[in-house]
Amino acid sequence: MRKLLVLTALLMVLLAGCGKDKAAEKPADVQEKDEKVTLKVASLIPPMTEILELVKPKLAEEGIDLEVVVLGDNVQPNSALAAKEVDANFFQHVPYMEEFNRNNNANLVPITPIYFANYGVYSKDFASMDELPEGSVIAMANDVSNIDRSLSLLAQHDVITLGEKKDTYYTQADITDNPKKYKFEEVDLLMLARMYDDADAVVMTPAYAAPLGLTPKSDALLTEGVENDFAITLVAREDNKDWEPIQKLADAMTSPDVRKFLEENYDETAIPAFE
Repeated sequence: MRKLLVLTALLMVLLAGCGKDKAAEKPADVQEKDEKVTLKVASLIPPMTEILELVKPKLAEEGIDLEVVVLGDNVQPNSALAAKEVDANFFQHVPYMEEFNRNNNANLVPITPIYFANYGVYSKDFASMDELPEGSVIAMANDVSNIDRSLSLLAQHDVITLGEKKDTYYTQADITDNPKKYKFEEVDLLMLARMYDDADAVVMTPAYAAPLGLTPKSDALLTEGVENDFAITLVAREDNKDWEPIQKLADAMTSPDVRKFLEENYDETAIPAFE
């Protein structure tokens, strides 16, 4: 009788253990299906941040919790991405990214272009480039890719003449003719809006002109257009470029909803770069 009781007790323990294992398996399966993936994306200012906020609900439906990390300068987003503190960033064009890679032995890669930020020349005191006096100071961003871009814009409109490009980017040393002896002041990207009060003219994107109430169409003395390599682009790393959440983010950012948002809110200041 005692043996029978012992065997019965053992059998009950075994059955209870199996039942416990099966009960544990089910919640694990449910948790795996319901668990959200956090996707961290570094950015700077509107409309970049606004586009990311716009696609958040769509990504949430896909089980992706998009966390927008707003940083304070144009160096931190790439440094954070290279250090794997974030998964992607959205603030720059590809030439700027390539320069960061060269200087930091990094492996950042473009995922997809989102919009063209129509570069322009703005002046508080003059209504056209013809009015800009000899010896005027023109401010531009101080990173090499944007120096190249600014000088190319001015050369496109015959304000200056550039010689044959000797390196990856144009620099002031490549100016072969500057008829009105303009002086070019290179400042941090985030200082451009402030230079609107101090310089005679400033070369900048709509993102930095917009807080001043300026648009390329209405206020720029010269504009760049879209025939260039400077689309603001979603960027990731070589090691995570194919990660499904990043690919789903790219799909969401090139959706009809984003196109409509840009066309309704930013018109020609942020021209969609996707089909």
